[in-house]
Amino acid sequence: MQVKQAGKFILNKLRRELPERLTYHGVDHSIDVYESAQRIAKAEGLSNYEQKLLLTAALFHDSGFIKSREGHEEESCKIARQHLPGYNYRPVEIEIICDMIMATRLPQSPHNRMEEILCDADLDYLGRDDFFALSNKLYSELCREGLIENEEEWNREQADFMGGHSYHTATSIKLRQPKKEQYIKLVKSKI
Repeated sequence: MQVKQAGKFILNKLRRELPERLTYHGVDHSIDVYESAQRIAKAEGLSNYEQKLLLTAALFHDSGFIKSREGHEEESCKIARQHLPGYNYRPVEIEIICDMIMATRLPQSPHNRMEEILCDADLDYLGRDDFFALSNKLYSELCREGLIENEEEWNREQADFMGGHSYHTATSIKLRQPKKEQYIKLVKSKI
């Protein structure tokens, strides 16, 4: 598996083809999820082989936004299935990657450790210092798409979402859950 080459390919594709209105689901988000997945995977003791599969899934997980928001996970899998064979990924490896991508669909539904790590990496920001900066990017994107009308609606949806969200790995529970709980209180205080 040529992870670096496949990563370079997909990041360049995202830079060229993602709609400009996506202020959150862009290249920076894919890189952020990659870096978070790498950190969590090491802490959770994933093998080098598992890490390669995980990091590939992290880079491809939102590539389907090139086509559409709705069903972007399936589109991401189509892109992975189309391009990863050219980077020496076997069909069985591509399906493992696609299973990880599909696990990130909300509400998240991971079935194994790699899927849990990708899900936690995808929402790692909920318990980080840059939460409000990234949250504002997502708010802006959803407004541009006509999915949120105002800040009050956004705060209500965000409080509900965060209150119903759970991290899956011991690493994320330890590192992110306490700060996420603080942010939930702050968001609720704005309602």
